[in-house]
Amino acid sequence: MLLDEILEFNNRFVQDKQYEPYETDGLPDKKVVILSCMDTRLVELLPQALNIKNGDVKLVKNAGAMVSSPTDGAVKSILVGIHALNADEVMVIGHHDCGMGKVNPDDLVKKLETRGISREQIEAFENNQNTDAKEFLKGFTNVEDNVKNSVDILNNHPLIPETIPVHGLVIDPHTGKLDLVVNGY
Repeated sequence: MLLDEILEFNNRFVQDKQYEPYETDGLPDKKVVILSCMDTRLVELLPQALNIKNGDVKLVKNAGAMVSSPTDGAVKSILVGIHALNADEVMVIGHHDCGMGKVNPDDLVKKLETRGISREQIEAFENNQNTDAKEFLKGFTNVEDNVKNSVDILNNHPLIPETIPVHGLVIDPHTGKLDLVVNGY
């Protein structure tokens, strides 16, 4: 079982004090919050491509590096990064070949049902959240446009000071090459 393997490794990790090279305080040394995609290809590539190490940034991840509304959970994390953790800049970093650019909401709802989520549960979610499940699960068609939209929502957020630059970039998940979409300065 995966959890057992993780816990066994973790016990050895702590006993051998392998955590020591990663010790830092909770404030980002480079004073930036980065919103990026949860894509597995970016776990190690993104920090290497940006020359960031443990303690340098506040890293927020979600599907597609998407900000869909001013009350989005990612926005809450960004606000905490700015106002409680001394970040002075924000970067939204999407990536080419993103799965959220390929998500079909109709298929995703069918997969929910296949995994045991009933039509009644989906309707209850829609009623409780005042949203359509397919709309909620929708991705995007163009990664650059998605990054621009996310940057725009953040730039117009009433709780983000105008003095905070919000940058938009797209990373190649194979090479780590960054393309600038929005220069926040």
